[in-house]
Amino acid sequence: MTQYLVRRANLLVLGVLMAIVALVGAATWERLNASRAAREWSQHSYRVLSTTKDLAIALRDAERGQRGYVLTGRDEYLAPYDAARDRLGLLQGELQKLTADNPAQQERIRAMAPAIQQKLEELAQTLQARRDGGLENALRIINGDAGRKHMRDAEAVLDSMLGDEQRLLDERLAQNDVRAAWVRWMVIGGSALAVLTMLWAARLLNQAWSRSNTTGAEQRALALRLRTTIDSLSQGVAVFGPDRRLANWNACFEVLLDLPKAMLRLGTAYGTFADHTGGPGRLTLETEDQVRHGSWNPREAVTYERERADGHHLEIRRTPMPDGGFVLTISDMTKRAQAEAVLREAQKMQAVGQLTGGIAHDFNNLLQVILGNLEFVRAKLDGDARLQQRIERAAWAAERGATLTGQLLAFARKQPLAPAPVDLAATMPDLIPLLRRTLGEHIEVRYVETAGLWPAMADPAQLESAVLNLALNARDAMPGGGRLTIELGNKVLDEAYARDNAEVAPGDYAMVAVSDTGHGMTPEVVARVFEPFFTTKPDGKGTGLGLAMVFGFVKQSGGHVKIYSEPGQGTSVKIYLPRAVGRMTVAGQRPAAPVELPRGSATVLVVEDEAGVREIACAILSDLGYRVLEAADGEEGLRMFGANAAAVDLLLTDVVLPGKVRGRELAERVQAIRPEVRVVFMSGYTENSIVHHGRLDDGVHLVGKPFKREQLARKVAEVLGTAATGAAQAENVVVLRPARDSGP
Repeated sequence: MTQYLVRRANLLVLGVLMAIVALVGAATWERLNASRAAREWSQHSYRVLSTTKDLAIALRDAERGQRGYVLTGRDEYLAPYDAARDRLGLLQGELQKLTADNPAQQERIRAMAPAIQQKLEELAQTLQARRDGGLENALRIINGDAGRKHMRDAEAVLDSMLGDEQRLLDERLAQNDVRAAWVRWMVIGGSALAVLTMLWAARLLNQAWSRSNTTGAEQRALALRLRTTIDSLSQGVAVFGPDRRLANWNACFEVLLDLPKAMLRLGTAYGTFADHTGGPGRLTLETEDQVRHGSWNPREAVTYERERADGHHLEIRRTPMPDGGFVLTISDMTKRAQAEAVLREAQKMQAVGQLTGGIAHDFNNLLQVILGNLEFVRAKLDGDARLQQRIERAAWAAERGATLTGQLLAFARKQPLAPAPVDLAATMPDLIPLLRRTLGEHIEVRYVETAGLWPAMADPAQLESAVLNLALNARDAMPGGGRLTIELGNKVLDEAYARDNAEVAPGDYAMVAVSDTGHGMTPEVVARVFEPFFTTKPDGKGTGLGLAMVFGFVKQSGGHVKIYSEPGQGTSVKIYLPRAVGRMTVAGQRPAAPVELPRGSATVLVVEDEAGVREIACAILSDLGYRVLEAADGEEGLRMFGANAAAVDLLLTDVVLPGKVRGRELAERVQAIRPEVRVVFMSGYTENSIVHHGRLDDGVHLVGKPFKREQLARKVAEVLGTAATGAAQAENVVVLRPARDSGP
């Protein structure tokens, strides 16, 4: 009985409070309506004032335009007059409508209309008089002062209208402020009472339904967390009941299995999904029988991998549930597969780089000794053609060995590059005649260029070498003749392309495509075509380093290379080089006709740990007239320089020296003593001392081993500034000469 009375008392209090709130709300609503009406009347007064002022301005504009035309006789001064004359009628009509509720204002408007009309007539008469009789006739009408009187009459009426309307506006604003204050207090009081009422009602409701609401809230929160968790997964999840029918799923399940939306509904049988994804070339789910008998342990999860037709790698996991159903979880492992491929490629690059770096220095030193002595002997022999021929063959073999070493360095991305903005549109056409002569008449060479080509950031010499290697590979793929197409274009590799090619950075690229109509390659061959020493040619016909060199050069340049090929349909290799910003250079410019080697009398300090290389370098320089000092390591080089500091003009040092003082440190310490001493580095394998990120440091001069007598002579003369104009040729990198049998 007590609980019943308490409940009735609570309901009574609640009813009284709601009645009070209703009364306060009704009063507040009425005051709000009154305040809204007052604001509307205030806005009305503002419009009347604005229109009245516009009417006065239009009348002045008409008179101003008339005065301008009378004084000048130029028609352009009539533009304000014509515009104002047209507006006067519209403004009077609008003002008539706005003041329909004010008889006094209506009377003023009627009194003002004749004055405005007479003023316009006076203006029109003046203009006509100016056209017909000239300025004097117009001035006679103006000096009659009739127009001035009409203007004063109209302005007097407008002033009285403005004053009366301003007074009404002030009264309405004051009334609006009073109503707003009253409404504000009503709202505050009503809000406070409403808050108290809601608090009391909330207390009553909380006592009555607290347990039910708590349980419902917990269930809803749990369901929401579960749904949010499932939907936030990057994996596809689907729940199948004991009858193997779909009970729940998330959005990724539809995306990863490429399912139609109509199939995703409650109750769809698992077999429907298995049949849909089991077509030729598509992902195959387990069949119904496999689900039923695929595991000896009914509580053991089953995991298997499949590959979609578009190349996506998926991992599928079926986890049993206690009620006999199961959860199907699908994970897209494509990124992991790409990352693993990139890691394998990086590990392969590191292994090849370590192997190449280990042998390149010593091997190039040996080749330098061989090539240098052969050139030295050849220069001294005269008349014996057979002996000269044998020396030429030996020199060719040494250069071939240097080329192979350079190609290994290129693939391992260890070659020192000198990248610069290259104008492809200016350089590639110069390469076409050379290709036609090299490839033979049975190969048709075509060149396709896109307007507005972007400059490419690349090493010009290495770029030309890469194109030549691709062209020679294309020739070998067309033994019976065919067509070679070199295409230039601008390409933007977007985020979507970068997602499918993990090593690509999105951005602008300059493209060089080399396509042929040869026999093409199978997908298995394409997958291995950039591997070093992989070749499809017969034994002795190819080293397998041509495309590997191209691949390494492009990657070291920050670019991307893609190959497209089908058996019987030909091959297209597309090189994407980063777009350059800056002054463009011409790639692959060939030196002019040979001239006599530059000679000199400067003093050169040669620092080289390999005795044979040091001996031939000193012999070449001495033969060219230079005074030569030599040292076997960095410490001896410092001592030699200290004893002859004033005489040394140029330091020629190996990059890799034994002992504590390496080549770069030796150069820095020498230039710290005498900054005017020039430095030229020589090396068959550059370390990070002068090369960073695959590029020569700024201001560094390098002659690569094995170098020719001509290369060393020109480089030394160039750095010393004694070479004849046009004779100095920059030799900052080893130019890789394309081998005719170097491709796969």
